[in-house]
Amino acid sequence: MIVAGRSSMSSITEVSLRSAPFDCFSSLIGSGGVREIAELAKRASGQLHGRTWWHINSTSRGGGVAEMLQSQLAYARGLGIHTRWLVLGGRADFFKITKRMHHAFHGALGDGSDLGEKERIIYEATLKENIPQLLVLIKPGDIVLLHDPQSAGLAPALVKHGATVLWRSHIGADVVNEHTDLAWDFVGPYLRHVFATVFSRKEYIPEFLKSQRSFVITPSIDAFSPKNQDMDEKTVKSILVHTGLIRGEATAEVLPHFTREDGTPALVTSKADIVREGAGPGWETPLIVQVSRWDPLKDPVGVIRGFVNLILRVVSVDAHLALVGPDVTSVADDPEGRAVLDSVIGAWKLLPSPIRQRIHLVSLPMEDREENAAIVNAIQRHAAIIVQKSLKEGFGLTVTEAMWKGRPVVASAVGGIQDQIVHGQHGLLLTDPHDELAFSEALEKLSHDQCLATQLGVQATERVRDLFLASYHLKQYARVLDAIDSAQEVQVPANGASHPSQEVVDEMRSPVNG
Repeated sequence: MIVAGRSSMSSITEVSLRSAPFDCFSSLIGSGGVREIAELAKRASGQLHGRTWWHINSTSRGGGVAEMLQSQLAYARGLGIHTRWLVLGGRADFFKITKRMHHAFHGALGDGSDLGEKERIIYEATLKENIPQLLVLIKPGDIVLLHDPQSAGLAPALVKHGATVLWRSHIGADVVNEHTDLAWDFVGPYLRHVFATVFSRKEYIPEFLKSQRSFVITPSIDAFSPKNQDMDEKTVKSILVHTGLIRGEATAEVLPHFTREDGTPALVTSKADIVREGAGPGWETPLIVQVSRWDPLKDPVGVIRGFVNLILRVVSVDAHLALVGPDVTSVADDPEGRAVLDSVIGAWKLLPSPIRQRIHLVSLPMEDREENAAIVNAIQRHAAIIVQKSLKEGFGLTVTEAMWKGRPVVASAVGGIQDQIVHGQHGLLLTDPHDELAFSEALEKLSHDQCLATQLGVQATERVRDLFLASYHLKQYARVLDAIDSAQEVQVPANGASHPSQEVVDEMRSPVNG
């Protein structure tokens, strides 16, 4: 049975998609830009010839991939493209393996667990349980875009079924090492016969795939989503007071409202779960913010140490720090979130009381995805400085969101962040993400130079307008469909990687009749 919502165990779920009109983009890219996209979409619809373009990933909420799919597919449907979105199911042992793979693709150790034959058996067995439902829904000739390592192992069965299969990696590493080699040894064999691969950066394409058809498509944000839509200062304050992030009294004058994706008005009704000592910061208190999953690669403890260094060195800085992440029970494909949050709380507890009072650990409710996004929007718009001190990063859409809102950004020069920010023009980059002194010095610089902070924010907004909005993203996917439409045969790359267990793959490839 296919049901809407989040998957449980190993059962495929379909995400309910809206159809969004694209003409709203005329205020951002002009009427000519909208006409160009509409013409591309009309051509694309003809190229599909009644086929469906499917997207498959591992979660419908939490993280940049899910957010992008929500908006991009809605606009695609509004432009007449027949597209659907499926979320694969899996148990805790499957997501533990894929989280280990996530770290390995970033070139990091993660929890150090194996990615060997035992893990391959669990991985393939989980995906095998999803395949019968997939082959009922997906028809031969349909286009299937698989997202990230969780779904890569579905490719052989879908290719055998007659679908045109592409695989997209939203993560990667600029420099290969033993960890990236381990990840590619695990995933690479499943990609031997996909039509093409898609990466967020050309540096992420491994050597063995460079002879295969690959595309580079940078991620994007939706300027009209609850996370990025315009929000006036009074509404920002109302939302932050209501959720408990800042102190103050709620008033009936301005309610904590936002606009849902379907255009209907809504109110923020939930509260944030905040670990703090004492009261929240006041409205006038400068707030330094990092918004991210509770993930060691986001270096939340390093952010705390850098902030502590700032306030100990520069007594004139009266800022507070907010580390903001999701409710750790709500993101199905991230099993280590609880442990990371616990480690952050542990580091916070070791600080002297006067310092603890200036650091707030914020877990946001996730029951209502759009409400969560509106709260993040308010937090980012209120922030004096937004940081993203990632040790590794796929692309870093929280940076894109901050730039779109005109906020000054301090971020690590890793992954896609360095594609977004030119140092000194759109934000300040940390050459070494481990350098906590350089981090605190960048915070000090922006705290004391409001003209620079404002200038960086203005230029950052224009950078996003030019390169990182959903309109540009859709144009890039039109290139992919052109390639599919014109290809006479699928190029099969040479692949020296070890093969997955053949018996299991053969079973996975067997079509299942309704």
